[in-house]
Amino acid sequence: MAGSEKSHGAPLGEENVQKLKEFLNWTQQPFDIPEEVKIHCLSVARRGAVKEKKWKKLFEEYKKAYPELADKYNEYMQRKTPDVKELCSSIEFSEKEATRKTSSIILNKLAENMPYLMGGSADLGSSNMSIMNGKEYFSPENRQGVNMQFGIREHAMAAICNGMYLHGGVQSYCSTFFIFSDYMKPAMRLAALMNIPVIYVLTHDSIGVGEDGPTHQPVEQLIGLRSIPNLKVFRPADGKETIAAWSNALNGNSPTVLVLSRQNLPQQTCTSFDATKGGYIVLDSKKSTPDAIIIGTGSELDLCIKAKQELDAKGVDVRVVSMPCMETFDSQSDEYKQSVLPDCVTARVCVEAGSTFSWYKYAGLKGEIIGMQTFGKSAPAEKLFEYFGFTVNNIVEKTLKVIGG
Repeated sequence: MAGSEKSHGAPLGEENVQKLKEFLNWTQQPFDIPEEVKIHCLSVARRGAVKEKKWKKLFEEYKKAYPELADKYNEYMQRKTPDVKELCSSIEFSEKEATRKTSSIILNKLAENMPYLMGGSADLGSSNMSIMNGKEYFSPENRQGVNMQFGIREHAMAAICNGMYLHGGVQSYCSTFFIFSDYMKPAMRLAALMNIPVIYVLTHDSIGVGEDGPTHQPVEQLIGLRSIPNLKVFRPADGKETIAAWSNALNGNSPTVLVLSRQNLPQQTCTSFDATKGGYIVLDSKKSTPDAIIIGTGSELDLCIKAKQELDAKGVDVRVVSMPCMETFDSQSDEYKQSVLPDCVTARVCVEAGSTFSWYKYAGLKGEIIGMQTFGKSAPAEKLFEYFGFTVNNIVEKTLKVIGG
């Protein structure tokens, strides 16, 4: 099979295996281990055991000489996570703010309390707001730095973060524009396979990127990443939900994508730390069974909330649900999921400025999805949202339609 594409995946077969053995001058019977191979492997194992014993002795001496540093070493290796909610309790959310900026504030709070937090961006640190302020940059000359300058190579960046986490003593994260997550996907998939909680801070999350045009507007990326098993995709709507997203990311055994906005978003009074559950009720109906349920994420949640206000004025009683992380919501108990999205309410409207594919399981056969069916266009964010139907009026109309009014 040499020189043929058949050598790539086809089984060799008994005849070809024999030819290979003859070519390699291999005379051993199947499952026989040559003595020289056995001796070599045992010697490698012995060398490793000697080195391990030597290292353990060294560390015991180190603990006696430097007990505080030894405790710090163990703390790093255990990667103890602070209470993110408590840590960020002093942050005030009042003004409109992009979730990428909120994330930066949270990141720097964490950096003050997690010295083993280490990461950076693919040459977009100032745009992703992923730099730990006042912290040194890692380099061959400065191994104590925790800010990483990965360069414009997203695939390598994500793979490096996997290696950093697997080595131990480091909570790794990396960042770039959400559209460029396509380059990172193989390494992200491996992180999901290995159950390692690497964090990906991906900003400029929708057609709201605006004038950069469709080449930089992520449309299919949300559904693409949501389709990866064991990967959590969080798209928070405001400051409180961004805290919840970071908390969820740091308290689990799977990688997490934080999908953050470029544009400023209003701080909602009805959002809460319940966003850690993946999906929750932000505004409920007065009835035990609502006339309809409106579900939104990220920047679109504000439109859903305003739509409820207009529907209330029309005498239509709806529930508004925030769904920042489908994967986390789907992992909740059936009882909880039914309390948020009861089967008896089939009149549903889902709103997200991305591909509609991941929403059918929540919309059902009788629901409506306001999403992207095409690539975007080049224009200011507010004009694009109006052009593609991400408006309060459209949500109201679609809600009345699913109710049958």
